[in-house]
Amino acid sequence: MKKTLRKLETSFIFLMKAILNILLFWTFYRIYAIDNWQLLRPSRTAVVTIASYIAMSYMFYNIYGRYDIGKKKSRPIVYSLVLMITFTDIISMLALSLMNTNEKNNHSFMLEKPQLLIPILAIQIVLIFIFSYGGNALYFKLYEPEECLIITSSQRSLNEIVKGVLKYKLQYHISKIADYKDPKLRDYIVEHDTVFIYNVPVKERSAIVEYCYQNMKNVYFNPDMHDVIEQSAKHVILDDVSMYGSYAGGLTLEQRFVKRAMDLVISTVAIILTSPLMLIATLLIKFDDGGSIIFKQNRATRDGKIFSVYKFRTMKEDVQNYNAVEDDERITRVGKFLRKYRIDEIPQFFNVLKGEMSIVGPRPEMLVNIFNYTSVLPEYEYRLRVKAGITGYAQIAGKYNTSPKDKLVLDLLYIEEYSFWLDIKLMFQTLIILFKKDSTEPFRVNEECPEYVFEEYEPDTEEPSEMEAD
Repeated sequence: MKKTLRKLETSFIFLMKAILNILLFWTFYRIYAIDNWQLLRPSRTAVVTIASYIAMSYMFYNIYGRYDIGKKKSRPIVYSLVLMITFTDIISMLALSLMNTNEKNNHSFMLEKPQLLIPILAIQIVLIFIFSYGGNALYFKLYEPEECLIITSSQRSLNEIVKGVLKYKLQYHISKIADYKDPKLRDYIVEHDTVFIYNVPVKERSAIVEYCYQNMKNVYFNPDMHDVIEQSAKHVILDDVSMYGSYAGGLTLEQRFVKRAMDLVISTVAIILTSPLMLIATLLIKFDDGGSIIFKQNRATRDGKIFSVYKFRTMKEDVQNYNAVEDDERITRVGKFLRKYRIDEIPQFFNVLKGEMSIVGPRPEMLVNIFNYTSVLPEYEYRLRVKAGITGYAQIAGKYNTSPKDKLVLDLLYIEEYSFWLDIKLMFQTLIILFKKDSTEPFRVNEECPEYVFEEYEPDTEEPSEMEAD
């Protein structure tokens, strides 16, 4: 029975997704059709409106994520779909407005009843809630958590991976923990549905991944430096030989020109639009303790160039400067609010305007952090191949307290996979941060998972394990 249900899993998710998308589309289309008779019969207006809706929903699905019940929690699915449908509706309404600019309707361009978006979005959000929470509830009633094996190399590494897996208890059940050198590893893999590999040497990890693939097991592993290089490599044919080529030239002159032009336009518009918010933040900080408004600190950007980053001050003055920790007494009352909604980072648009930063790029780290991280991870300096950014892959996918190595991987993936479309995608995804309660989660000291204990395997002989022998 369990195996039969698993075979129908893809069909179940597809059916739920199809029904939801049809209902979302029909809500928008039918309400606007009340006063637009041409939408209910074959016409150019109908074709263009439908095509715009499909194209925009596809694009914003790729930006914010799809209806991933069974893989994601309900709340992130809701946030992603609400953002997707909001932008899709707005742009589709603009397309309809454009098509209605003609002799029979509007002689000049005007928005086609934008007030209708309020009831449309209200109905669509209710549908998203029902299908997200109800879909996950039904999914997890039908499908039990996957039995998981965690393969790692130390207690510290175990704590890190367990912390992440435990947030998805309905998806995964940790039933076994093993040292990557354990000779019984193959038996453990066969007995489980999913395998998590964390901080295992590359050579041994490759053998484990290959064995998981051979036995059709789901496998997750944390990327390393060589994985980033492989991810960005291009497939090439040399005569009749297949090769992967990695080009280390960085951003081209054309890419730098386009990126700088986009930075100038967006930072200028952002400063104008957020000026009322900056005024309110200024007054709140001043009325709170009467201290300085702007906090300046030396940070590093492209090629290690030092600049002063601008932020609204969120900590008390004349205090020691280091990464924020849990229950940090240095943070002011106003500062907690500004940090929670990332308002403290708005002044960085002036850094972008000056050419010191970019809208999208690696987070500008404190100089002491760069020194400390680079002493442990020499490749950390590769982040300085592009300008520091207000937002970026690491800022969106990671959190304030994400480990330096994981942040590094995210930053390097951005650098190696850079494109104009990726910048646009990340800028839209930045809105998700406002809904992530843990995005500004501070550092915690000695965070452990005591119920999960790593027992290091100590072989009796110096012979290699079965995995290594292969």
